[in-house]
Amino acid sequence: MDLLILSATEAEVGLLKAHLQKIPNEYHNITMVVTGVGAVATAFALTRELCGHRYDLVIQAGVGGSFDRDILLGDVVQVISERYGDLGAEDHDEYIDIFDMGLIPADVHPHRNKLLGTIPNSITDHTGLKQVSGLTINTVSGNEHTIARREKVFNCQVESMEGAALHYVCLQMEVPFMQIRGISNYVIPRDKSRWQMKDAIINLNNWLIDYLAKPIL
Repeated sequence: MDLLILSATEAEVGLLKAHLQKIPNEYHNITMVVTGVGAVATAFALTRELCGHRYDLVIQAGVGGSFDRDILLGDVVQVISERYGDLGAEDHDEYIDIFDMGLIPADVHPHRNKLLGTIPNSITDHTGLKQVSGLTINTVSGNEHTIARREKVFNCQVESMEGAALHYVCLQMEVPFMQIRGISNYVIPRDKSRWQMKDAIINLNNWLIDYLAKPIL
């Protein structure tokens, strides 16, 4: 299989890259691309890559924060739906998303009821990971007011800065994909001393190494 693995930063997949340099993968032709942080950079890098090559599967691998306390720090999850977390307008103390503003129909392709889902198939439907909902934001949630509003409005389990770009581009271009995240922190007022970034990255990379060490089809 021809696989494309995306990450926002080198650090998020550094262990996998080092592993593949020592032990080349015998089952898959793997291309790794560091897109840069954020949805804009991800959309550009992914679209450019897909225009030049047809991949059997795209895997976005990175870390993320969790609104859901049933997800443990360090856990690896699969995000199967995405929402835009800050694409809209503020109306004094209220937030209006881009759909409720009437600028994008809630069910216009590739959206369904405001969500960006996945392409159901046997490859991505059986990873063995907990499947969760994602919220893509440009500014990471870091104060009580923002966190409370996003939990109320969106009711998503995890947040990242790139997920929606993956879903949007791959759905538009009809390329199978999956988004895999190691959970580094809970979404609370910002306190990096409580983050478990190292564990999230190690567990994410170990899952990727194990997953890629066998035929996927």
